[in-house]
Amino acid sequence: MKNLETIWSEAAAQGSTLKEYPRPAMVRSRWINLNGMWDYLITDSRILPWQFYENDDFPYDGQILVPFSPEAPLSQVNRQLLPDETLWYSRTIQLPDDCFSRGHMRLLLHFGAVDQICSVYIGGKFAGYHKGGYFPFTIDITDFVDEDLVIPILIGVHDFSDTSYHARGKQRLKSGGMFYTAQSGIWQTVWMEIVPDSYIRDIRTTPDLDHDRIRIRVNTASSDTAGEAAEKAASSREAASSRISCTIYEPVYLDEDGVSQELCRNAIVSGLLLPGKEASLSIPEEAREYWTPETPWLYPVSLKYGSDCVFTYFALRKCDVQKDKEGTLRFFLNNRPYFQTGVLDQGYWPDGLYTAPDDTAFLHDIRTMKELGFNMLRKHGKIEADRWYFHCDRLGMLVWQDMPNGGSDYRHWFVTYLATLLSWMRIPVKDTHRHLLSRTDHAGRQEYIDDLRQMVKALYNHPCIVTWVPFNEGWGQFDTRRITRLLHKLDPSRLVDSASGWFDQGCGDVNSLHYYFLGLPRPKSSRVLAISEFGGYSLPLEEHRTCKNVYGYRKFTSSQELSESYSALMEKTIFPSVRDGFSATVYTQLSDIEEEVNGLLTYDRKRTKLNPLVVRKWNAKLKNSLNRPAENKQ
Repeated sequence: MKNLETIWSEAAAQGSTLKEYPRPAMVRSRWINLNGMWDYLITDSRILPWQFYENDDFPYDGQILVPFSPEAPLSQVNRQLLPDETLWYSRTIQLPDDCFSRGHMRLLLHFGAVDQICSVYIGGKFAGYHKGGYFPFTIDITDFVDEDLVIPILIGVHDFSDTSYHARGKQRLKSGGMFYTAQSGIWQTVWMEIVPDSYIRDIRTTPDLDHDRIRIRVNTASSDTAGEAAEKAASSREAASSRISCTIYEPVYLDEDGVSQELCRNAIVSGLLLPGKEASLSIPEEAREYWTPETPWLYPVSLKYGSDCVFTYFALRKCDVQKDKEGTLRFFLNNRPYFQTGVLDQGYWPDGLYTAPDDTAFLHDIRTMKELGFNMLRKHGKIEADRWYFHCDRLGMLVWQDMPNGGSDYRHWFVTYLATLLSWMRIPVKDTHRHLLSRTDHAGRQEYIDDLRQMVKALYNHPCIVTWVPFNEGWGQFDTRRITRLLHKLDPSRLVDSASGWFDQGCGDVNSLHYYFLGLPRPKSSRVLAISEFGGYSLPLEEHRTCKNVYGYRKFTSSQELSESYSALMEKTIFPSVRDGFSATVYTQLSDIEEEVNGLLTYDRKRTKLNPLVVRKWNAKLKNSLNRPAENKQ
């Protein structure tokens, strides 16, 4: 596989990218970015952490550029981590002299994501552990900081990849076809944050558009066990002194810098919140602006708890399913029918793999899709860095969020080929075949449920997300009805596409079909209809490829031929499906990835392969079939 550079590769290789605040939905002023060069060593799994501290001159293999995985060219390692190996990271941090100058402070070590299992040691002492390759986690390392403010960090990472049941998306050690190069280790920003002894731990915002209000719950923490002291205070006579001051400001269109003190000038609502208790705040009529892809209004919020101050944002928006004037079930946005025309987005990059080489690379993909007329992205088999969702929030892009699949090795003769035929014939297949669906391991099923909870919690506050997708094409699917009920309980404000493609179990909000090989069925359904994947047309361009082999559903030799066939597909099949009740479409896919050269863009993002005029024309027709001009709710 040859290396392929993007326009951001050179700057990323020099360590001058990915310096932005990594969590724009919960901003503080005092933080330290730890991306950059770390020492690394790959060993067999028998090496123990104490062996590093017995030898001051431990022979590291070299340096790795964090947050790029060792398999990514930008990491400067270019080595596949194997399931029986451990990847060690080492770096010593000198804290600034004024780090704890403001009295009782805590030092939090944050990880955006580490694939898959991570142990953290500070100064030779075990500090924390995390399992799950897609989720952010935090370790309070205050008690490990000495007077000299020098922090030796050692991180050990183990990644089973596709040899176990852990969530992995479309990574595979033996890549090829629809599966891509496995990546491991740290792949999102590592950073430190300095907070007061008692501080805001997390925020949950739920818009209630029908009543023009926002529901807010703020959880706090302290040096006492996980905020127990704050919770006790909230139920006592001293509750008033432990309350959180909440101020909402007039709505704005955010830029890439996010919410700051400068934007928090014209307050529209203020209130006091009890830690751990949900409060409802009404938005004044004169300040009501509703979030849509055309008008992505966001409300800045400041939260103050003692000496802690946090900035966040929310949107007034509602996503649900209702009947239109003709009695057909449709996706609605803010109580109006809204056609969602989307594209499958797998978030792979030739230089960074799972990690975008630069924050502006996120912007490039989102803006390019908007310019082509799409209003939705289906984030497929991956949970992205938080800044990607932030950009979707502020630029106005709907998101369907997949849960990364897991389980044992997939039996493609069953979950892909036979299932495609049975789906087309409308023959239901139960999800009780755990052997065939690669979900025989009880621990794997329980871990999936735990991961699902983490996903919803981590992404809950992003207004761009309108649909959860727990299963795709039967990969690792099990107990679909129970999982759907759980998602609706965890998040009643969003829709659930229970089983994208096939193995539909008759539950959830969406009857979700994939259209590649056989004719598109026109089922009568009590749920809204969506073509959640279609197309997959391939155009290999030699100078923009990393692999020799080509994987796709139809192969073309020129942009003109590809564009003409795309237009014919839209005219003959996709656009007429709107009359049959289909209310969302998802084209496969945003960009080429390794052997899969069916992207609208090349893998390096340097060429758009379809004629943009053709794509915009059909997206406009789809949106105009249902959508009304953006306007406020009456």
